[in-house]
Parts: sequence; C-alpha cells; structure tokens
Amino acid sequence: MQIRDNIRFLFNDSLSAGNVDSPNIIIQGDNKVVLPELASEYSEKIRCVYIDPPYNNGETYHYYTDNAAHENWLSEMRHVLDLLKPLLAKDGSIWISIDDTEMAYLKIEADKVFGRNNFVSTIIWQQRKSRENRAVFSRNHEYILVYAKDIKSFKKSRNLLPVSKEFINSKYKNPDNDPRGPWQSVTLNVQAGHAVASQFYTIVSPSGIKHNPPKGRCWIYNEERMCREIANGNVWFGKNGECAPRLKKFLCDARLGLTPETIWLADEVGTSDSAKKQLKMIFSDSTNVFDTPKPEELIKRIIEISCNEGDYVLDCFLGSGTTIATAHKLKRRYIGVEIGGYSSELIVRRMNLVVAGENSGISKDVHWNGGGDFSFFSIKDVSKE
Repeated sequence: MQIRDNIRFLFNDSLSAGNVDSPNIIIQGDNKVVLPELASEYSEKIRCVYIDPPYNNGETYHYYTDNAAHENWLSEMRHVLDLLKPLLAKDGSIWISIDDTEMAYLKIEADKVFGRNNFVSTIIWQQRKSRENRAVFSRNHEYILVYAKDIKSFKKSRNLLPVSKEFINSKYKNPDNDPRGPWQSVTLNVQAGHAVASQFYTIVSPSGIKHNPPKGRCWIYNEERMCREIANGNVWFGKNGECAPRLKKFLCDARLGLTPETIWLADEVGTSDSAKKQLKMIFSDSTNVFDTPKPEELIKRIIEISCNEGDYVLDCFLGSGTTIATAHKLKRRYIGVEIGGYSSELIVRRMNLVVAGENSGISKDVHWNGGGDFSFFSIKDVSKE
C-alpha cells in the first residue's frame, strides 16, 4: 500500500513539484492523526526522525503561543513519541530539540518510550553567540536528546563525521616510503587480563634488540601471527630498527571519520539567528518568517550521522521546512508533517526554491544545483463526514 492509496490523504497537484508517486512527501495535518496512517507503509523504514516540537516555554510567537499546561504538554509529547517509535528502522534514531524549560521531564518520558538503555546522548547546541544581559543568566544553548530504536544496531550503522585533509596529513605519514602509501602506527600490546600463554614471548627487532610486552600487558597476536606481520612489513621498529614494535595502519585501508562529540558549536552548525537570516533572504518579500528556525548546518550534521543517501528522514513538527530542505539537498527521501496552514505557503515556496537550485544554507557546501521533486498531501477529516 502506498500513501496515494490511503483514502485519508488528499493529493494536491498545484502544491506539488512532481507527481503523486514522489518518495518525498509533505503532509498538512495533525501529526497525531497523520502518523498512525503512515504506519502501514512506513513501519520500521525511517532511519532518522528529527523533531523540533513546541518547547512549552511560555513564549508567544508569530504562528503560535507556546504555553500549555505542563501535564497536557507532556502527555501530548508522550503520545507523539509512541506513534513515532514503530516507524523507526531497527538501526534508526530520533533527535529531539528542546530547551531547559521541559528537557528533564521530556527525557523521562522518552526513557519510558524508547528505553533508558537506548538513550544515546544529549547534544549541547550553542544556539546563540550574543549575550542576553536582561536575563538572570544568558542562555546560549539548547539540547538535542538522541535515542536509538536499538542502540547496538545504531552504533554499528551510525556514520562518523568527515575529517579534513589537514587532519589526515597530521596522522598519516610514510617515513619508510612504503609502496602501500601513508600509514600511522598503533600499539601492539594490550592489557593482559584475558591473555593466553601464546601472547607472551620476546620479539627481536631488526637491530637485534629484544622486546617483551610491558608489565601487565601482552602482545595482541600470538608469535606465529606476529612473525607473519613482521615479514609482510606491517610492523614498525622505528627508523633505526631500535624502537618498540608498533603496528602499521594504512590510510588506504582506513575508515576515516571522527566520533561525534556532544558539544556542537555555533561556528560549526549555525545559530537561530543565522537560520532566521537565511529565511529572510529566501523570503525577502515576506514580513513574517518563522521565529525559531533551525539552521540547515545543524540538521545536516544530524542527517549525515544518522543515515545515508536514499534513506528516509521524518519530521512531524515541520515548522519552516528546514529538515526536508536539508534532506532534499543531501539526497535523502523524506516525510514532513505540519499542522499549520502556513505550510502550504512557506514550506512549499521554500521547497520549490530548493528544487530550482537556491544557494543558501548548506547549498554551496554540498554543491547543490537543484533537481528532485516532492508531493503535497492534506489529510481528510473523517469526523466531519
């Protein structure tokens, strides 16, 4: 069953950039109504869910007032999380933006839905660089709670952050002109807690120096394997053959990347101000743009860690459309859900510009030149029939 076959989804050709079969979908409707309707087609198919729900911080914004009774807000969030969980692939993850107002309470609810053992981390995002002198404390950060559907599967499939040429050049050298190219050396000994007798022996270097593993440690290989590695040129004893043996790890065999850290700085992933400036540039003819947008650079990092090209990204609090704009440029498929009526104006206008090749946000970094399509649906209110 495809989304077009669901009688509750009404395809709108005039608001779509493509036909009804596009894998990229925008839906105008209440996520608590829409998400159950997606279950038959998209159960366990979503690799990345990112949501930026109302923070319940008491603020009044142009499009909504963010001030609900605490228990009602928490109940709503629990309901949405319950609906999102079945859509996640086994190695999928959900990323939830939130601030100090409700973060602690939301984490407890998310623990109940996804399991405390599937909690991945709390990201600290430097949301602003300026100082707020009128406040008791200048709050310059927000949080992103990260949960996995199954943390073991997510750990195996999640991507590393890209590394720069400068980083590679600082780590990989070729002092012996090995024809296999640059390499770095790593230790050949490990803690001896679970060692067997065959891991304790003496290695004789090319210069005749004898080496034994340090106290409390053993060699990582047995003697037969170690001799084979030495014969194959995979062990380094220093330029003069006198140093303790180390294993050569070649750049050509490396899976390069950096483990994501939990503090994300504004200079790397943008701020709310930079995101708002982008929207004002895109919609230069509009007096009102979304008050609290997220920068494309922030969403790019989330998407690149959590999934690959062709995978599905879902955002059911779509707001200004940053998640799907970023996903589109990164060649991911996506589903965006937004209850607000402005979705048919703001989000569709933005996505048409993305398809046409607009060059703001991450466009230059990912060499975006346009292309692709999306389909727009609304959801029928059966209660009125």
